[in-house]
Amino acid sequence: MSTSTSKAQTVDPVTVEIIRNGLLAVTEEMKTNLTRTAYNLIIYEALDFTVGLFTTNGDTVSIGLGLPMFIRGMSETVKAKIKRYGLSEIKPGDILVTNDAYTTGSHLNHFTFTMPVFHQGELVAFTCCMAHWLDVGGTLGQVTTDIYSEGIQIPIVKYRREGVVNQELVDIIAMNVRLSERAMGDLRAQITAVTTGERRFLELVERYGKDAVLGSIAQIMDHSEAVARANTRSIPDGIYEAESFMDDDGLEIGKKVPIKVRVEKRGDEMTIDLSEVSRQVRGFYNSGVTTGIACAQVAFKCLTTATDYPVNDGSFRNLKVIMPMGRVISAERPFPMRVWMTYPMTVIDTVFKAFAKAIPDRTIAGHHADLVFPNIHGISPADGKLFIVGIGPLGGGWGAKKNEDGVSVTVCINDGDTHNSPSEQLEAKYPVLVERYSIREDSSGAGRTRGGLGAEMVVQALSPFSLTTRIDRMHCKPWGLEGGGEAAGNSIGIRRDGRWEKDLPNAKIFNVRLNRGDAYMMQSGGGGGFGDPMERDPEFVAEDVREGYVSPTVALNIYGVVLTTKGDVDVVATQIRRKAKTSVRFEEESFEVIPG
Repeated sequence: MSTSTSKAQTVDPVTVEIIRNGLLAVTEEMKTNLTRTAYNLIIYEALDFTVGLFTTNGDTVSIGLGLPMFIRGMSETVKAKIKRYGLSEIKPGDILVTNDAYTTGSHLNHFTFTMPVFHQGELVAFTCCMAHWLDVGGTLGQVTTDIYSEGIQIPIVKYRREGVVNQELVDIIAMNVRLSERAMGDLRAQITAVTTGERRFLELVERYGKDAVLGSIAQIMDHSEAVARANTRSIPDGIYEAESFMDDDGLEIGKKVPIKVRVEKRGDEMTIDLSEVSRQVRGFYNSGVTTGIACAQVAFKCLTTATDYPVNDGSFRNLKVIMPMGRVISAERPFPMRVWMTYPMTVIDTVFKAFAKAIPDRTIAGHHADLVFPNIHGISPADGKLFIVGIGPLGGGWGAKKNEDGVSVTVCINDGDTHNSPSEQLEAKYPVLVERYSIREDSSGAGRTRGGLGAEMVVQALSPFSLTTRIDRMHCKPWGLEGGGEAAGNSIGIRRDGRWEKDLPNAKIFNVRLNRGDAYMMQSGGGGGFGDPMERDPEFVAEDVREGYVSPTVALNIYGVVLTTKGDVDVVATQIRRKAKTSVRFEEESFEVIPG
């Protein structure tokens, strides 16, 4: 994985800053044009895609804020395309495509289009767009156990060769997906994105000159490296380890999947070792090696260059990632990849967990770490045609920081800039009724700073459909730090004939048939708390109760806060209760059991 840049001319700081913002503007316009022309909600509303600019050797120059986990997969996909054809065989007007899961690191739904940018006959950059297609064929709604059952696989080929579209390839793709009209619409939208990037990048080059643009890119990357090294030095040297678990792989129900990380920090260098993350599993929760590397890079960027833009490969020059093949985040063919996104976000959380003692002011408690994203399909009563829709991501609670409460009902770290599905859009396009979408009371982990809250969404079927969920972290709940409490986990419930079934072995259900009037309830988990709940400001607790975030029972029993009938803090009673609870807890912690 190369992140080096060739020596380029020195460019004055003003021009560099103009180019920096120009690069951001290019990728933002790529995003805008994709969302304006896409056919499926998952792209134009949920924003499940990422666009980017890359150097001629495939290094990341700028990626539009989107899915953080694409930070490595897009770059490595561009590099794989360069390796497949060689720079000499990549011509003006070409557009290369693949959805190979083991190259992108994700599932087959992610089609990735890459276009070379030529200036006066010289290759100067690549544009790229990776976006989620709603359907790519394969088994619908079941746990897949190999890649072949998950849909059509497109190796690295040329969608367009010197301006001429490969119509035979388009016909093959269209024949192998269920909703071909929508898939072809999203394909064209992605072409719009990469051609927009080509046009706007060339405008930068023509306005400021090729040497100034490429020189600025080199300096921007060097600056990102310098910031990353400086902030890495601020972390105490040492070896840090942490472990967490996933519920199961969807097949061996209740068999936990271990996630263990080891981080070594020396000077301005860091090594993140993911060797002890679980071996690849039979169920479809695996992802490719580029996602494994991305886990380390996302965590590293959050800790060292969180606000440094554009996102580029300079930020990772002082990071070494140890990522053996054959793990759940470096799976090998033909292991299944359909739910690639679930385990990586807990890997990232576990890296933060490893640093909890070393840099408590810069780490975070565990978050809900799942899309909480149901898929439904059925026959639309409006036109008699098949419909497929993913509703979400629901959003949930993020972990508390040392001096800040966690954010509530926010998309998990894996999907970053994606949005939830507007209820009005869902009800207008599909036979569903959103009965409730609200904050989930008492879902946050208690602490001196509390975790964020999850959400609850109840969706009624207006005509029969089949429901599939692949949700994890129901039992392996978001952890707290420094005495903070764990949060509620993610969950699912089914209502039939007016009666709720909630006592399910996990939050994974496959092709469950719901009839008209039946409903499902999704509940996202909260974020873990930070610090002793008994140290939380009583006025903050009272406000949480007034807002419906925390129940009076939890306020009394967990936070030790006594409220009056008007909801105000009873200061004296609170002091007495907290003192009593602290004394009892101290005695429990001090009690020693003598064997025999």
